[in-house]
Amino acid sequence: MSDSPLLEGLGVTAAEEAAYRTLLREGPSTLADLAARHGASVAALRRLLPRLEDLGLVTRLAGRPLRLLATPPHVAVEALVASRQEEIARSRAAIGPLLAEAAPHPEELVEVVSGRTAVSRRYLQLMNGAREELLVLVQPPFATDATVSSDEQERTMRRGIAVRGIYGPEALDEPHALDHVRRAVASGEQARLGAVPIKLAVADRRTAMLPLTSQHASSVDSSLIVHPSALLDALVSLFEALWRSAVPLPGQDAPDDTVLALLAAGLTDDAIARRLSISTRTVQRRVRDLCDRLGARTRFQAGALYTHHQDR
Repeated sequence: MSDSPLLEGLGVTAAEEAAYRTLLREGPSTLADLAARHGASVAALRRLLPRLEDLGLVTRLAGRPLRLLATPPHVAVEALVASRQEEIARSRAAIGPLLAEAAPHPEELVEVVSGRTAVSRRYLQLMNGAREELLVLVQPPFATDATVSSDEQERTMRRGIAVRGIYGPEALDEPHALDHVRRAVASGEQARLGAVPIKLAVADRRTAMLPLTSQHASSVDSSLIVHPSALLDALVSLFEALWRSAVPLPGQDAPDDTVLALLAAGLTDDAIARRLSISTRTVQRRVRDLCDRLGARTRFQAGALYTHHQDR
């Protein structure tokens, strides 16, 4: 059995947890018996007792001498979790009043984050801090490992956060990029393919993150964090305009739709083949089959028909 702390995240100290776990193993015990088995003095345990009772970890049995009983873990831990969740909810509710007290200062509306590690950390923090919605414009290069970013985004969606992402064609050139996108779509992301002029992430329409420079090679080494302002409103409007013109990306179980989406985005057969990890000949065969099924005379018409169908 592991002796590593299990309850420290619930406000239980190592000493308190050790005494509780000893009592769990030994059953109802006097302070003297518990001290002998726990390797602590009776006086030390007596000092811990009020706190253990306040935490709901132990109860006193009737009679003399004093005997202690460990509260069953499913009762004790659930009660501690519920109490901690109430504290978190109260703390979160303080955000609004505290923001109302904060006077806006122009120099605080935009901040600069420098260094690839700091940029990556701040992006993950932005995702984890979202409460309702996350909007992202995706294009390389990336400061955060794609797998880590994908996993964090899935956790974000599991919290009930609505995620909309627009992927530039270059983003799908990254290794396994299309697999990551398909997995995100399967988890609930609304993903589209379209023109992405700049990398961008917006959480709850209250905080935006974008590169400080437009230079491709250095765009992950520094970022701007934009707080509520006219600039933030403009960035949200930019995203919405790009969203309306982007093409929906299908999930894992719709390979033909993926080909059509890439066609609609204007990609060549060679580019589509690279992104789907298949041969150009296979792409050409699929395009011909899709044109026949859709009644399209050209590949561009097939892409246009797909876009029209998705918009209906």
